[in-house]
Formats: sequence, C-alpha cells, structure tokens
Amino acid sequence: MRIISGTSKGKKILEPKDINTRPLKDLTKESIFNIISHSNKFNIQLENSNVLDLFSGVGSFGLECLSRGVSNVTFVENYDNVLPILKKNISNLNYHKNSIIIENDIIDKLNFKTFKKRFDFIFMDPPYKENKISSILNNIIEFNILSINGIIIIHRHKKMKDKFPEKFNIIEEKTYGISKVIFGNFF
Repeated sequence: MRIISGTSKGKKILEPKDINTRPLKDLTKESIFNIISHSNKFNIQLENSNVLDLFSGVGSFGLECLSRGVSNVTFVENYDNVLPILKKNISNLNYHKNSIIIENDIIDKLNFKTFKKRFDFIFMDPPYKENKISSILNNIIEFNILSINGIIIIHRHKKMKDKFPEKFNIIEEKTYGISKVIFGNFF
C-alpha cells in the first residue's frame, strides 16, 4: 500500500499482519479521491478541510487526505493490533502535527459531543459485519459534527443492506469488486 498523490506520493504505508483488518485497497481509495475531486455533485474542496476517519485501521484514507493538503485528520481506532501501525504510519510520514488519534470504541464508547469542530469529510470503514451504521450516523446528526456542505463516505461490502437514518441522503454509490462506497450527506 502506498500514498497515491500529493506531498507523500509513492511513500509506503505499513499494513497489518493479522487477517482481522481489511485495509482500503489502493484502487478503491484512488476512485474515492477521483470522485471527491471531480464530481459536480459536491460543493466542497479537500484542500484545507477537516477530516474524521472512523474505523481508521492503519490510516490509509486519512494519510492520503493529509498528503493531498487537508488541514487535519482525526483518526478513531481502538483495535490493539493496528494502533501501533497507525501511529508508526503517521510518524513515518511526519503527519503527527496534523493528526489526532482517539483510541475509543466508536460504537459503545465514543462521545461525539466531545468533538470541538465540524468535519468537512467523515470517512467510515467499519468491519463488514458491523451493523450499527445507522447509530453512528444518528450521533453525527445529533451532535452536528458534519459541516454544512460536508460529505460522509461509507465503505461497505457490496451485499450489505444497511438501514440509514431518514435524514441521510445518498448522493452517489459505486461498487468496486466486493465492496461499495456510498457518498452522502444530511438534509
């Protein structure tokens, strides 16, 4: 795995050795950033934005954002086998000044009201079997942490049938191999 574009283009991202972590594939990641950069369905720029990377794993998405000029990324991860790799990736790419790591369980222990800022992009890459996506989206709505033109990007298994809150608006959905990526916001 590597950084695709930006100031760290071509630099390697360390990967986990266990099978419980499913890093975002480079092709899928590149497609996500192409849509962010070129879609006329969004009215928001990646550069200088604030990003929340939920279920960040080794940080592939958030690190790519930092390489492409976002202001900062808040990584949220609690899996002990990937946290050291996430920290090492941030350190190796020298992004510690633009990164915050929250070591919390997103479903049961993350208190969304503690976020002091709104995010322009919220990326969610939960385990494929995770079925509480609606609960997370409801917390994002309740605590108003998505900026006005902000986008939520959700990476799921293509066969997963998630139930989304009524206020969640799917802008675009793309399938890549066994996964799908959903772009949405709230109305």
